[in-house]
Amino acid sequence: MSDCGCGAEQAEQLERTTLITLLAINALMFVAELVLGWLAQSTGLIADSLDMLADATVYGLSLYAVGKGVVQQSRSAALSGWLQIILGVGVLFEVVRRLIFGSEPESMLIMSVGAVALLANISCLLLIAKHREGGVHMRASWIFSTNDVIANLGVIVSGLLVALLGSRLPDLLIGTLIAIVVIRGGVTILKDARQERQSSSCSG
Repeated sequence: MSDCGCGAEQAEQLERTTLITLLAINALMFVAELVLGWLAQSTGLIADSLDMLADATVYGLSLYAVGKGVVQQSRSAALSGWLQIILGVGVLFEVVRRLIFGSEPESMLIMSVGAVALLANISCLLLIAKHREGGVHMRASWIFSTNDVIANLGVIVSGLLVALLGSRLPDLLIGTLIAIVVIRGGVTILKDARQERQSSSCSG
């Protein structure tokens, strides 16, 4: 349950409202980052856009799980964890493809889009903060939001390094690091979901 100090029904409604807002923000940023990332030839932005897509899906699954039992919440979280892992592996393949075939990332566009994404994710983090001690589905949402802020900072730094060094390698590096963060977050959520199911079984 949320730590808002209200009843269960009010807490669930607050969770729903928060998740709908998070879903809208991440869906919008996914489209924007994917298009602009492709135009900027930036692996970092494309990786971050896929992270936004994963987050939007996670928030949708978490929205479904609000008010449901522990087992359903755990299944929802586990599904989101596997999605994170799959998308992270996909980004690693994209990094290898661009490393082999080349790319010319646009540093100013990378930094500008990264800054907008950072503001969006900070807003998400503030929204989800009050629910981070809730069910496993809300804890999964908190993990994704914190990972996003870190990833956005990395994208901005990579854009700066691309400009300073005149090399695409910083962009490829941050794409790789974001993919690793995404995969690691997915694994963490799978562990959390499994522990929640085990605790539920023992108490049942």
